[in-house]
Amino acid sequence: MEYCLFTEPQQGFSYEDQLAFARSAETHGLDGFFRSDHYLRMGDGDPRPGPTDAWTTLAGLARETSRIRLGTLVSSVTYRVPGILAIQVAQVDAMSDGRAELGLGTGWFEREHAAYGIPFPAKRFDLLEEQLAIVTGLWATPDAETFTFEGEHYRLDEAPALPKPVQERVPVIVGGGGPKRTPALAARYATEFNIGFVAEDVVAEKFTVVRAACEDIDRDPASLKLSVALPTIVGADDAEIERRLAAIGQSREQFDNGANIIGTPDAVIEKVGRLRELGASRVYFQLLDLRDVDHADQIGTDVVPHLPR
Repeated sequence: MEYCLFTEPQQGFSYEDQLAFARSAETHGLDGFFRSDHYLRMGDGDPRPGPTDAWTTLAGLARETSRIRLGTLVSSVTYRVPGILAIQVAQVDAMSDGRAELGLGTGWFEREHAAYGIPFPAKRFDLLEEQLAIVTGLWATPDAETFTFEGEHYRLDEAPALPKPVQERVPVIVGGGGPKRTPALAARYATEFNIGFVAEDVVAEKFTVVRAACEDIDRDPASLKLSVALPTIVGADDAEIERRLAAIGQSREQFDNGANIIGTPDAVIEKVGRLRELGASRVYFQLLDLRDVDHADQIGTDVVPHLPR
């Protein structure tokens, strides 16, 4: 089992805030620090100091950490052309000595695109499929050979396929609740399938579907890592839990929806145990208040040491 912190910096947090969480993850033995890839705050509240670019941030963290995995959950295909994305991720992989992971998805936040002038086509699954083919194809191209791709949306003409990542295969995460195409893309291109923000019965269903998608193409389902990402509130007691809920502007009734992780360390440990029984081998604890480093530390000291590995 692996355990990672997962953050949403677009909600109003700086690079320094993210660095503090990444260092907490590293200090306390977590396996990774992952962040969303967004440029606009969601919901009401102060967005300052303003957005930070995901891959610029991860490049900085690559030089300021030494052990934890670093990645996006997930980057949108609408933000970057795939040839440039492959270069960016490969460079962060080199800067981190082989610790980069790429989560890639279709994108969904239309208002964000309008705010920053980013094109937002109505149909994006074809973009995702072509980007997955291009990024993984560029990385897999043998040294001194070129990569050519002719698709409906992207064309690459004898790309040098450089730089090469440090890792022989950069982990690629594909996730979501789509019933057919998402699991099919995960089975074909991904090293990890992620499902987030849903109850345990839905987690079980989606894991079953993606395993079947692997079998459909004669891939061993055991070769695809299964993971769950869930908003998390941990507290030593009700007072601490309520304080953390207030900091993100939610009530207990709103947050405790049958899917999210909330409660004392013992309750969190029980929840993770159930996710493991469903087949998850990685859990992302999504923490929404990046100024509360004590929250990250508490997960590292009171929860993770008692979780299965």
